[in-house]
Amino acid sequence: MQPVPCLRLFNDEEDFSDLDEGDEALGLAELYFDYVGIKVNPLDDKTEFSLVTKIGTKKITRNLEAEELILNRLDKMGLMADEFESEGDTLRLEPVHIKDTWFNFMVHHKAELEAEDWRIDVEKNFSYQFEVAEKWYANITDESSDWFKLELGIESEGEQLNLLPFLVDFLSDYLTEDETAKVQALPDDHPLLYKQDNERISNIAFYKVRFIIDTLIELNDPEVLDQDGKLKLSRFQSNQLSLLEAGHPNINWTGGEKIRDFGDKLQNFEGIAEAKVPDNLKAELRHYQLDGLSWLQFLREYKLGGILADDMGLGKTVQTLAHLLIEKNEQRADLPSLVIAPTSLMVNWKREAARFAPDLKVLVLHGAGRKNLFDQIESNDLILTTYPLLTRDAEVLLNQQWHMTILDEAQHIKNPKSKAAQTACLLKTRFRLCLTGTPMENHLGELWSQFHFLMPDMLKDEKSFQKLYRTPIEKKQDQSRQLQLKNRLSPFMLRRDKSEVATELPPKTEILSEVELEGAQRDLYEKIRLSMQDKVKQSVDSKGLSRSHIVILDALLKLRQVCCHPQLIKNSDYNLPKHSAKLNQLMEMLPEMVEEGRRILLFSQFTSMLAIIESELTTHKIDYVKLTGQTRNREKPVDAFQSGKVPIFLISLKAGGSGLNLTAADTVIHYDPWWNPAAERQATDRAHRIGQDKPIFVYKMITSGTVEDKIIDMQNKKQALADSLFSEDQKTSAITNEDLRSLFEPLAKEQ
Repeated sequence: MQPVPCLRLFNDEEDFSDLDEGDEALGLAELYFDYVGIKVNPLDDKTEFSLVTKIGTKKITRNLEAEELILNRLDKMGLMADEFESEGDTLRLEPVHIKDTWFNFMVHHKAELEAEDWRIDVEKNFSYQFEVAEKWYANITDESSDWFKLELGIESEGEQLNLLPFLVDFLSDYLTEDETAKVQALPDDHPLLYKQDNERISNIAFYKVRFIIDTLIELNDPEVLDQDGKLKLSRFQSNQLSLLEAGHPNINWTGGEKIRDFGDKLQNFEGIAEAKVPDNLKAELRHYQLDGLSWLQFLREYKLGGILADDMGLGKTVQTLAHLLIEKNEQRADLPSLVIAPTSLMVNWKREAARFAPDLKVLVLHGAGRKNLFDQIESNDLILTTYPLLTRDAEVLLNQQWHMTILDEAQHIKNPKSKAAQTACLLKTRFRLCLTGTPMENHLGELWSQFHFLMPDMLKDEKSFQKLYRTPIEKKQDQSRQLQLKNRLSPFMLRRDKSEVATELPPKTEILSEVELEGAQRDLYEKIRLSMQDKVKQSVDSKGLSRSHIVILDALLKLRQVCCHPQLIKNSDYNLPKHSAKLNQLMEMLPEMVEEGRRILLFSQFTSMLAIIESELTTHKIDYVKLTGQTRNREKPVDAFQSGKVPIFLISLKAGGSGLNLTAADTVIHYDPWWNPAAERQATDRAHRIGQDKPIFVYKMITSGTVEDKIIDMQNKKQALADSLFSEDQKTSAITNEDLRSLFEPLAKEQ
C-alpha cells in the first residue's frame, strides 16, 4: 500500500517566544504517513498495523521502500529528521538553512507535492509563508513638468505595500561600484524576499524590479526616497516606465497618464505622430528624413533636446531646415534660431538654406565685418556662426534669446572644459539640438558633454557619469551597465545607417594596402622607436600614464611621420632618408588609376605630406587640386573636381572631413590611418553619400608591423564601443596599458 505523506508546518511557540528582535524564527515541520486513516511515525518499529472495519479486522503492511524514498526526497530539499525531538506519531523535521530551505520548499516544491496528493498543513504562525508577488501597483504623482514621483509595490490581502523602502535597504550594502555590478548581474528569476508586517513573506522576481534597482544604483543615495517612501524622477527617465510596464503587463496604474504617455513615445519611436512637410520646403523628403522631421517636432513638443546622429550624407541639414520652416510657419519661432558649425560649413549652410528653405531669412556672422551685423540678428530667422566665433562673440550671443540652438558637427564640444562647450551651455534658448554623424569618437565622456549641453540634468555630473558608466563600460566591459545607458539615451538619439535607409547607394569596398619599410627608412623607424620607448617609459614611471599624455603623443607622432615619409620629421638630429616605401607604392598606384579613368580623393592628416605628394604629381604631370585649412576659396577646388577638370583631389583630413559633397569620386585613399575610425569614415563619406551612382573603392595605406598596424587594431576597439550604443551588438572593449606597450613593439626581423 502507498502511504500518504502528511506535513504540518509551524513555529515552535517556545522557540518563537525566545527570539531576540531581528532573529529569524526556526520554522519546523512534522511528518507522518497516513495508511488509510492510521497515522504512522516514520521512526515506528512496527511494520504491520490492524485496521478495524465494519466487516472485520484488516492487516495493513507498511511500504518501507516508499517511505524511505519520501524521507530521502525531503532530505534533498533540506529538511532533516530530528530523532531526539520526535514524539508520538510524528517525526520532527528541521531546515538545514532556515530561510533558503523554506523558500525553496514553499516556492518550488509545495505545489508540486500537493499535486502528488501530499497533505500539507501550514499553521497561521508559520513564519515562512512565501507567496509569489503577482498583483502589482504603481502610483505616479506629477510634481511639475520636469519631475514626477513614483511609488511601486504589491497588493496583498487587499493592502498596498510600497516596496521602494525595502529595495533601498536591499541595496544599502551594495553601494560600491564592484558590488552594484554584482547586483545588476543577478538573473531575472533571482528571488527577493519581502517580509510583511503580518510575517508573511513575498517572493519578488528580480526582473520585476530591475528598472527600479538600476535607477536606485544610478542615484546612489541611501536617502533617495521622500518621507512617504516615494522616488523622485526626472521626466527624462519616463521612458523607463515602459520598461517597468513590460515586466508587469497587468500592473495597476494610478495617476501620471501624461508622463506615461510621454514615456511610451520616448521608448517607441513608431508612436510619434508624422509631421506634415511644409509646403515651402523646396525638397522631397525621403521616408527616413520624414521620420527624422517627425522626431524633431516631437522633441520640440515635449521641450526635449536630442542628437540627430544620422550617418554622413543622409541629409541632417535638410531635416533641420524643414523643422525650422515648420516652426516659422506655425509662428512658434518668434525669436531667431542659431546654428553653430565649423568654419568650413558656413558656405554649405548658407547654400542649403537658400536652396531648400528660401523663406528663411539667413544672416551669416562670419568675417571681419560681422560686428556691423549684430543689430540685424533680431530681424532674421536663422543666424549662422562658427565655434571659434562663439567664444569671441559670447557677449552678444549670450545676451540674445534664441528659439533654437543647433550645434552642427557637435563633436566640437566633446571636451566639456573647452570654451566652446562652456559657452554653448550658457546660451539662452528654448530648444537645443546636436547634429553629428560621429556622436562619440573616442570615449563616452564625449557623449556626456553633448548631453550636458542638451539636457544638463539627464546624465548627472561628469564625475558621477564616469563612475556609473564610463569606468564599468570602457574598462570592465559591463554589458548590463552598457544596456542601461543605451536605454537611457536611445529616445534622445536618432541614428540611421546608410546601409539601412539608403539602399540605393552603390557598394563600398575597403582594401587594406600594406607596404613594408625597407633599408634606411626601416633603420630610422627602429632608432626613433627605441629612443621614444625609453622616453615614454621614464615619463610613465615618474608621472603616471594620465600625466604622460604629451610625451606619448609626441613619440607616436614621430613614428607615424617616419611611416609616411622621413622628411616629415622636423628639427631632427637624425640623418633623414629621402625615400618613402609608402610614397613609392602610392606613385605606382596613382598613374595607373588615372589611366583607368578613376576619380580619386586622397586624404592625409599631414599637410606637409600633401605637399610632398603634390611635388610627385607635378613630376608625373598629373593634374590635381588641393584643400587644406589654408584654402580660402573652398568652392573653387570642389567645382574643379566635381566638373571633371582634374582626376585627383588632395585633402587634409581636418579641413575636408566634413561639409563636402564629392560624388564625382569613385576612389578614396587614406594615406595614413588615424586613431579615430569615425573621422576616416566621415572623410570616405564625402564620396559615398546620396547622389553617388558608382561603386566606391577605399584604400587604407599602412606600413605593416609598425605603429600604423596597431592604430588599425585600436580603431576597431573604438568602433566596437560606439557600435555598442547604436546597435544591438552589446560587445565592447577599451584601450588599455597593453595597447600602449604594443605601439612601441619592434619591427619583425627581415626575412
